[in-house]
Amino acid sequence: MTEPLLVLTNCPDEAAADRIALTLVEQGLAACVNRLAPVCSIYRWQGNVERAVEVPLLIKTTRERYADVEQAIRHLHPYEIPEIIALPIVAGHAAYLRWIESETARPLMASRLTRFLRAANARPAVQSKSVSRRRRLA
Repeated sequence: MTEPLLVLTNCPDEAAADRIALTLVEQGLAACVNRLAPVCSIYRWQGNVERAVEVPLLIKTTRERYADVEQAIRHLHPYEIPEIIALPIVAGHAAYLRWIESETARPLMASRLTRFLRAANARPAVQSKSVSRRRRLA
């Protein structure tokens, strides 16, 4: 069995969160993505303490798919430096863990992913009204 991972990222709004979640599941990179209720994040960015409302995503995938998950998030995320943190799932319901593995094990055609990422890069970055940090440089 491949190692299951829980990947965390925070998005500036629901539209960005939905776009990332749907893409990861549709492309077979994640078995499931939970979009949580908005949270208040307090952080230091470029020497200032900032506060923003963000939408967390919990992404269930495997170590085998992690590089592709990270690449997709980096291309779809509007932040210059998005939070992408992977945590190993050390225990869990065996049937659920097998399901994560089976849903992410299908080979993803490299050309399909490349075409998708090119198209994603052509779209303008999402601008958040309340978040000034970690934006993609224009």
